[in-house]
Amino acid sequence: MMSLPFYQRHHEHYDRAYRHKALQSTLNQYQKETKSKSAVYAQGSTAYTRGSAAYRHASAADFSLASSAAYSHGSSAYDLESAAYSYGSTAYDHSAAQSKRSAAYSLDSESLSQSSAAYSHGSESINKLAAAYRLGSEAYSLGLKDSNLMIENQSYKMSPKAKRAKQNFVSEDKENEAMDYSVPIFTGREVSISGITDTEEERIKESAAYVAKRNLFATGEGVSVSKVAKSTSEEERHEKKSRKVAIRESAERVALKKTLEDTQAFHKKLNQDKLLHAPEFIIEPRSHTVWEKQNVKFRCSVAGWPAPRVTWYKNNVPIDVQTHPGKYIIESRYGLHSLEISTCDFDDTAQYRASAMNVKGEISAYASLVVKRYKGEIDPSLLHAGTVSMPLGFGVTPHGYASRFEISFVDKFDVAFGREGETMSLGCTVVISPDIKRFKPEIEWYRNGVLITPSKWVQMHWSGERASLTLTHANKEDEGLYTLRVVMGDYYEEYSAYVFVRDADAEIPGAPGAPLDVQCLDANKDYVIVSWKQPAVDGGNPILGYFIDRCEVGTAHWTQCNETPVKFARFPVTGLIEGRSYIFRVRAVNKAGISLPSRVSEPVAALDPADRARLRSHPSAPWTGQIIVTEEEPAEGVVPGPPTDLQVTEATKNYVVLSWKPPGQRGHEGIMYFVEKCIAGTEDWQRVNTEIPVKSPRFAVFDLAEGKSYCFRVRCCNSAGIGEPSEATEATVVDDKLDIPKAPGRIMPTRNTDTSVVVTWTEPPDAKELVGYYIESSVVGSGRWEPCNNNPVKGTRFICHGLVNGEKYIFRVRAVNAAGLSEFSQDSEPIEVQAAIAAPSPPYDITILESVRDSMVLGWKQPKVVGGTEITGYYVNYREVVDGVPGKWMEANIKAISERAYRIQNLKENMVYQFQVAAANLAGVGTPSLPSQPFKCEEWTIAVPGPPHDVTCTEVRKDSLVLLWKEPVYTGRSPIVGYYVDMKETEAKEEHWKSVNEKPLQKKFLKIGGLKQGVSYVFRVRATNQAGVGKPSDVTDPVVAETRPGTKEVVVDVDDNGVISLNFECDQMSPNSEFVWSKNYEPIADDSRLNIDTKGGKSKAIFKDLGEDDLGIYSCVVTDTDGVSSSHTIDEEEMKRLLALSHERKFPTVPLASELAVEILEKGEVRFWLQAEKLSGNAKANFVFNDKEIFNGEKYKMKVDQKTGLVEMIMDKLEDKDEGTYTFQLQDGKATNQSSLVLIGDVFKKLQDEADFQRKEWHRKQGPHFVDKLGWEVTDDCNVMLKCKVANIKKETHIVWYKDDREIMVDEEHDFKDGVCTLLISEFSKKDAGTYEVILKDDRGKDSTELQLKDTAFADLMNEVCRRIALSATDLKIQSTAEGIRLYSYVTHYVEDLRVGWVHNDTQIRFTDRVKTGVTGEQIWLQINEPTPQDKGRYTMELFDGKTGHKKTVDLSGQAFDEAFAEFQRLKQAAIAEKNRARVLGGLPDVVTIQEGKALNLSCTVWGDPTPEVSWLKNEKSFVSDANCILKYESGKKVSFTISTVSTLDSGKYSIVVKNKYGTETSDVTVSVFIPEEERQSQQQKKNEDNKTKA
Repeated sequence: MMSLPFYQRHHEHYDRAYRHKALQSTLNQYQKETKSKSAVYAQGSTAYTRGSAAYRHASAADFSLASSAAYSHGSSAYDLESAAYSYGSTAYDHSAAQSKRSAAYSLDSESLSQSSAAYSHGSESINKLAAAYRLGSEAYSLGLKDSNLMIENQSYKMSPKAKRAKQNFVSEDKENEAMDYSVPIFTGREVSISGITDTEEERIKESAAYVAKRNLFATGEGVSVSKVAKSTSEEERHEKKSRKVAIRESAERVALKKTLEDTQAFHKKLNQDKLLHAPEFIIEPRSHTVWEKQNVKFRCSVAGWPAPRVTWYKNNVPIDVQTHPGKYIIESRYGLHSLEISTCDFDDTAQYRASAMNVKGEISAYASLVVKRYKGEIDPSLLHAGTVSMPLGFGVTPHGYASRFEISFVDKFDVAFGREGETMSLGCTVVISPDIKRFKPEIEWYRNGVLITPSKWVQMHWSGERASLTLTHANKEDEGLYTLRVVMGDYYEEYSAYVFVRDADAEIPGAPGAPLDVQCLDANKDYVIVSWKQPAVDGGNPILGYFIDRCEVGTAHWTQCNETPVKFARFPVTGLIEGRSYIFRVRAVNKAGISLPSRVSEPVAALDPADRARLRSHPSAPWTGQIIVTEEEPAEGVVPGPPTDLQVTEATKNYVVLSWKPPGQRGHEGIMYFVEKCIAGTEDWQRVNTEIPVKSPRFAVFDLAEGKSYCFRVRCCNSAGIGEPSEATEATVVDDKLDIPKAPGRIMPTRNTDTSVVVTWTEPPDAKELVGYYIESSVVGSGRWEPCNNNPVKGTRFICHGLVNGEKYIFRVRAVNAAGLSEFSQDSEPIEVQAAIAAPSPPYDITILESVRDSMVLGWKQPKVVGGTEITGYYVNYREVVDGVPGKWMEANIKAISERAYRIQNLKENMVYQFQVAAANLAGVGTPSLPSQPFKCEEWTIAVPGPPHDVTCTEVRKDSLVLLWKEPVYTGRSPIVGYYVDMKETEAKEEHWKSVNEKPLQKKFLKIGGLKQGVSYVFRVRATNQAGVGKPSDVTDPVVAETRPGTKEVVVDVDDNGVISLNFECDQMSPNSEFVWSKNYEPIADDSRLNIDTKGGKSKAIFKDLGEDDLGIYSCVVTDTDGVSSSHTIDEEEMKRLLALSHERKFPTVPLASELAVEILEKGEVRFWLQAEKLSGNAKANFVFNDKEIFNGEKYKMKVDQKTGLVEMIMDKLEDKDEGTYTFQLQDGKATNQSSLVLIGDVFKKLQDEADFQRKEWHRKQGPHFVDKLGWEVTDDCNVMLKCKVANIKKETHIVWYKDDREIMVDEEHDFKDGVCTLLISEFSKKDAGTYEVILKDDRGKDSTELQLKDTAFADLMNEVCRRIALSATDLKIQSTAEGIRLYSYVTHYVEDLRVGWVHNDTQIRFTDRVKTGVTGEQIWLQINEPTPQDKGRYTMELFDGKTGHKKTVDLSGQAFDEAFAEFQRLKQAAIAEKNRARVLGGLPDVVTIQEGKALNLSCTVWGDPTPEVSWLKNEKSFVSDANCILKYESGKKVSFTISTVSTLDSGKYSIVVKNKYGTETSDVTVSVFIPEEERQSQQQKKNEDNKTKA
């Protein structure tokens, strides 16, 4: 049954359709009579009805609703028809509907017999259709017998039932009971109403077509069914309908079809949203298991409007056909979508998803693919004897070998720092041993312990060796601890590092950071709750609140949801359209402005939670093979009961959220809700949603008074009316129920690394719904706080990274929940950033530097990890090795040695020894090194030197480094004369060593340049003496040529006192780090030339008196760091530059950006000024005039602006005594300067005059005045407009125009709105020359402006007028006349000053009587009388405006001339004919009135050449002369008409006709003869007497 919303019931056509009493009573009677038959029919045809009409449309119930609206409101009988029709029985619907309509329309006793016949007829149709279905069902079932997959309840999805029908599943003991039913798997999209008008044969054909389509699109899913005994309805007899009944039913069908079409059309207009519906999977893709190298195809069918767009995903990553050509084939055809995967392999094992989306929502369906490999393809040697596990997508992994895999990480990603909007990448090389080709690892990425899946924000890649994760557009939501997990079977290894994401730069300075983690909660039909997290950065001003924006999916239009900012981090958004999907974002606002928007939320559909669950989940109950249809008594016009369980779920200062449960009593139609409120303690209930009822059982109430208590209740409504209210809620105070948390306590920082600190704290008391914590750090004494994290962290411990080594920091923490951010905790104790102390790592590369009979000198390299503190010394052990068997370790030294070279005494000659070295620091003695190579103790007798030692690299940059070494312990037989340095790339072979220097070096250092950035190098050094080149030193550790971030150089500086110093800073120092300065890489022993001053991370080497003795390379090394070092070379040229700069600093000057200058201000004031490039706060100025200092007072206004460096002095006016020299003297600390300006003679006089003029101008502008003086312009119409611009006017201001001192009267008073006054002079000419003046005046004063339009000025204006006239000239045209040919052009306006000339074929025309020119009105013409062929050619009209000539040209030759000449001949002949034709020139009147008996004499003159013929007509008839009327025609000119005695018979119309060969003309005269009154009476009396006599 379909019911209307209550707010539509007032439409009369709905009342008629729903409330036809006769129809309703007849249908109620019919229901009782057919109830028993319908129950029998339901048992026999249920299986068929579930499939038949459901195939015709995905929702036959929709048609049932639409059709019921046409003729029955609340009809129980029609409910029965709708229930049967909604399950698909087309034949039954057809017959039953006809019988019901027959009963309803005829309203007579035939209803029962017709319905009985219809039932019998319907049963026969059912049997035929069922047989047709079984033909397809049996074939369809053969291929599905072995399938173990149970089909979902698709009949429910494809064929929504009428509201009174219910679907039940039989118990488990009836699970295998056979029934005649086939699963419908294909549906159409368009609404169909066939089944009402189709014949039985058409329905059978349609059923057969359905079977064919089902078998075509079936992919292997289904339910095996078998036949059962036929229904008893097949045995019933069918009564044939009479012809009369058939005709009546046919007519009723036509009428009903028209009614249905009208109703459906109205519904579409009433609610356009009914035309749209969300996507729905009719056929979902099914899972497959295939062998390798086979093809597989996923299919699905989707309904929805607009047509949904289907996207295929593999493991939630969109499938790109272009990047895998030939691998994937995606097709979409007529609602059927498919994904085909060619030649499957192990990598195709995954979960696949089909996602359908349109403007009404999105839905997904999942299917899995498992690719199996034949057992023979696995290497048996790789399999363990135990079980075998198969991780998804990675093949077989030997479970027994899991513990043997060694997983290590190389080139690991470190703690990363990024900014919102940037692209960040994390990567790590994974080494797995043993490397088994068949077994691939699982690579998993986690953020804060949560598995990350690929998305548009995150991309993952595994190359087989290196795993990488890329954040394509970093947001604060991406901040957290990232973990890479590599899984091999049951074993895995992890590596983690933190990623920090800072806020992007705000568009508005001082605006807060963007909110983060926007989520949608409790979504329903027309509202959703949006939550977010507050940002850590407020921009320096407290956040006032947040704006929430929404955008419908598929569009780019964002709409702000709240007018005023909300402080609570949750907000209910209402007014959503049911079925549509939305995304949301949030912006923070403070007094500086609005932040950038947050990352958008995930899309959410405005749907009932039950509908959303049905769309996104799979039914858990399997298909049982049977459908039970139950009968219910209809409930028509049921007013819904009150909602239940009404409660306040959330209350803030801005809104209150209510929730309730729908009532149990509500009928079978949708219900909506009205929410009411009242102030607690009163019964004054007010409806909150007065206009639109609420669809969801949730509602947010706004516009409540803060602090007041309210009660709420809810009413339900439908078409039957508005129900009773629910129970009212308890009194609710409009205030935040969730309090802002208190500040955390006990902030404890502890050391971690040299750039990080561990901060711990305790949770605030009584904290509720904590989101997390924000931590901030500050360098002690700076007063500036920086956020350590931008995404709230949970827990009470956090590692703050990115700190400066050696600096002291304090920390503070605040808690976050939806209500806001707590106050900051108390500041922690200061802590210096340095690594926690640990024992050093082992030394390495032990080598022999010298060997004698009983002692050996060892050398080694410093440990790579010093343990966070300085190494205090080394301990050496040694042991004897006899026949390859090592002995017991013995101590070589008891007291630690500080050098990395040590002589071990008392050894045995020719004995083989091994050595190990251990380093020690404050934390203790570290692990000893690995045993060295065996060395034989014997005396060296070679002549060449031994190897240099302690070779180190310093000052490493991207293209250079400095190599240092110490001289060999063993020098050979002669002194060392130099050194050679060798180098090669680290990975190069031994034969690639090459010498850096060709000649031996005398010094023990070398700066090596020409390195390639990013390339790793190793170096060694060899000493040479007279005997030759000795043994090379140990190779250095590999060094990469790169300039590390934060690298600083030694900077030479000259301070304000001229002191020259070398400065070096280091931000990576440990507590034990020291600055070590050296000259030429040797310790500086003589401090008489330098003073070293070190404070914190800065060190300064100050020259006492820079001279030639100080030339050299000065280097600085910071100990206990990762090689922080730099140097600076002072040569002779550098020394000269520094000494010159030092002298300049000792005797400084204040630099000037501009010298002293003077200018006149608006009021006529005189301003002297100069500007220094920079002034300190202590700068001052002295002002001197003619060698005497002047001071600030009434005459002089002086000012010094230290910020801008501007120094100025202002004088009100210049007097004669102010002529002279002005000087500004500046002093800023030790720096001085001055600037002077001489104002005498003509210079002073000119400046004084300009000042006076400006002063007068300023006074003039205090009243109404002219901004722009009076001027003129020529309009497009060639008129002259005088105009001027005025200012400072008011309503009372008057304007008067004058010409030559005579006032010009204007028609309208100017309103001054545009500030422009105008005077328009039309057709300007010489008479308008003169002097024009305009005067402005009111009570504040007056102003005038004058314009001379005489002589030259007038000539200039006339030239412009002429120019405009010339420009307005139209193209020359040709006109033929009776006299000849005329060439002409029109202008807007013609004046005599415009000179006109004509040119024929480039020759100036001389004007004669035959050829002449002239102007008629606005037409300028050239007349050629009696043209001849010599007149052919090109004619040009030249218009000269006084400065420029303007030309218009026309070609009078060829056809143009011929046509014009022919027209001239024609007009000429016409003129001759008109001139010589016969005509009456005058003399005859139009009307003549004359008394009877009088004489009439008319005459006129006629003319014509030749002499015309004359004739007369009377009353249109020929008239000739007689005795009474005499007609005369004399001399061919004079014509007379004479009647001696007129009588009444002479009255009439007389016409004279003159005619010759050129034409005829007629002139008419009307003669009216009257009788005098006395005579007429006499005649009448006489006549009367005669009549009497006759009588």
